[in-house]
This record gives sequence, structure tokens and C-alpha cells, in this order.
Amino acid sequence: MAVDETAIVTWANMVTVGRVLASPFLFAMIPTDTRGSWAALAVWILLCSSDGFDGYLARRHGITRSGAFLDPLADKILVLGAMFTLVSRNVFWLLPVVIIAAREIGISLYRVFYASKGGSMPASKLAKVKTFMQQWAVGFALAPLTVRDATWTFTVCLWIAVGLTLISAGQYAVKAIQRT
Repeated sequence: MAVDETAIVTWANMVTVGRVLASPFLFAMIPTDTRGSWAALAVWILLCSSDGFDGYLARRHGITRSGAFLDPLADKILVLGAMFTLVSRNVFWLLPVVIIAAREIGISLYRVFYASKGGSMPASKLAKVKTFMQQWAVGFALAPLTVRDATWTFTVCLWIAVGLTLISAGQYAVKAIQRT
């Protein structure tokens, strides 16, 4: 059964909101030292997987404007919250996380502005790849094996995510200019 694109309460949106509500519990699970945590990694994988599940539900039942806004916002809350927690635990360096956060905040503000004009701006394919790379960076930083003995894994993923972040920001900027 297809849903109205203006619907707010949908199965996909409930999964998205659940991901947001579960995020603080994940942040609290991230160890205060650099030893990693299998439990935090498992929760991280579950929350990241739920992003694909809410996308599946949305495609199956109908994509809504609220979902197009909420899903990327939930990704940002989850990823940036985990990244800043890892910065506070001295696992991630602050600079790449600030670059990523600046882009995410800027695009989110533009989404709100564009939505106020009646538009909807779903995530681009490159932005989805960027989010996936950010998720891998956090995952490797949570995994006990890589956070201790293979820090290059999350460092490389994080800097690739920064590159994708900047490129996708440029793509959104071009689209925004074309719309005016």
C-alpha cells in the first residue's frame, strides 16, 4: 500500500526516529580509552543497517517528504555524534570531523530552507557513498582489532570521507545555484 508523500507517520520514518533515539545509547557505549568495544561495534552495525531497512520500507511503501528530510538528518546525528565522541576519546583527529560537520550542517540548513519553499532534496548517490565511508571509519574506530593495531583503517576511511564530503558539497552547491 503506497503512502501519501506528505505523510509523516510511516514505517520508514518510525525506523528512522528509532535510530535517532538509540544514538545516545551508542555514544555512551564508546569506551573512554582506545581499546574499542565489540558491543559498541555491534550496536553501530545495527543502527547503520537500519538505515538500509528504512530505505527499503520507503521504496516499498512510498517515499515521503518527511522521510527525505528525516533520513539524512538521522544519518548526520548518528555519524557526527559518534565521530565527535571518538574525538573526545582521542581516537579521531578533530580537523576531519569539523570539515565533515560543517558540510553536514550547511546541507541540512539548505534542506530546511529548500523545504520551506515546497521542495524536497533527497540524498544524492555520492552523498550516500560518503555516508557509507563515514560509517566504515567509525566502525573501524570502534572495532577492538583495528583501533589498537590498524589505525590506518579508520584514518584512511575518514580522509576518504572528507574528500567525498567536499565533492558532494560542491555538487549540492551547483544544484542550489541552478535552482535560483
